[in-house]
Amino acid sequence: MKKTLLVVAVVTMAAALFVGCKKKETVAVAEDWKPNGTVTMIVAYKAGSGTDNTARVLTSYAEKYVGQTLVIDNKEGGSGSIGWTALAKAKPDGLTLGFINLPTFCSNIIDHLGSYTVESIEPIANHVIETSVVLVSAKSPFNTLKELVDYAKANPGKLKASTNGNKASNHIGAQLLAHSAKFEYTAIPYGGTADQLLALRQGEVDFSVAKVADFTAFASELKVLGTYDTKRIPEYPDAPTLGELGFYPYWYGSARCIVAPAGTPKAVINFYAKAFRSAMQDADYIAAGEKAHMTTEFMSPEDTGDLIKQQYNFCANTLTEIFN
Repeated sequence: MKKTLLVVAVVTMAAALFVGCKKKETVAVAEDWKPNGTVTMIVAYKAGSGTDNTARVLTSYAEKYVGQTLVIDNKEGGSGSIGWTALAKAKPDGLTLGFINLPTFCSNIIDHLGSYTVESIEPIANHVIETSVVLVSAKSPFNTLKELVDYAKANPGKLKASTNGNKASNHIGAQLLAHSAKFEYTAIPYGGTADQLLALRQGEVDFSVAKVADFTAFASELKVLGTYDTKRIPEYPDAPTLGELGFYPYWYGSARCIVAPAGTPKAVINFYAKAFRSAMQDADYIAAGEKAHMTTEFMSPEDTGDLIKQQYNFCANTLTEIFN
C-alpha cells in the first residue's frame, strides 16, 4: 500500500515554483524509439552509498529490458547537487538518465545548492520508498529513544548527530525529531549517508537518522531507537514510532526516482518507464531487492512527477518552520 509521503498539517501551494528554468530543445524521435548505445545512469552519491547500492541492483536486472548496458556514473558532492546539475545539463537524447533522492533534490533547490530546478528534469519512474529511523551505535548508552531525548533536554546542544548534508534528507529527519521533541543538538554534515553512518559507528557522533536499506550490511553495529511511520515497521517491530512517544506523528523517509534531462521526448520516457516497470516486476529482481531490504514502489511518470512536486511543497513549507 502506498504511503502518503511527508504529510504536514497545512500544505500551502507555492505559486510560481520554478521560475527562470531554461527550456531545452526537444529531440525528435520515433514512437518505437530504443537506445542505440550504452546508457549512463548518474548517481549523485559515492559508490557504496544507499542510493548507489539500490541503483546497481535495479540496473543489473533492467539491462535485459532496456537492451543496452547501463553504466553507473557516480558524481558525488554538494549533497547531490553536483550530480543533479550534471544530469540537468545532459543532452536529452535518452542516453543519460539519473536517480534523484527526495526530499534532498527539492531541499537543495530551495537552498540554491545547484543550478537546476524541478523543471530541469523529466520524471520516468519512482524506484524505492524507504522509511527513516533514529540510530545510535551498538555501544551507545542509550537503549531507548526516550533516554536519548531526556538526555538531550537535560544537556542542550551536547548531543551530536551526523547528517548526509545540511538540510539533506537525514538532516531533515533529525530536525523533525528535535523540533517535535523540543530539544537542541549539534548537527555535523558529512559527504553522504555512507560517511554519516561511518561517523556514527566510529563514535564521532551520538545519533543519526537514516533509512533502513542504508545500514543492512552493518546492522549489528547499530541500534534502532525509533521509526518515522504511523505504525511499527516489520524490519524493527520492537522499535516504537515517533508518534507513539508523542513526537513527529507522520511517515517520513526518502524516495529514489529515475529521471531524464528536460526536453527528453515522451517516446523515450515511455520506453524507459515500461522497461523499468518490467525490471521491478522481474522475479529475480524482487528476490534481490528483498535481500537488500529495498522497498520497491514503481510509479508512472505522471505519478512520479506529482510526487516530486509534493516533496517540493513539503520542503518549501516545512524547512522554514523546523530549522528556525
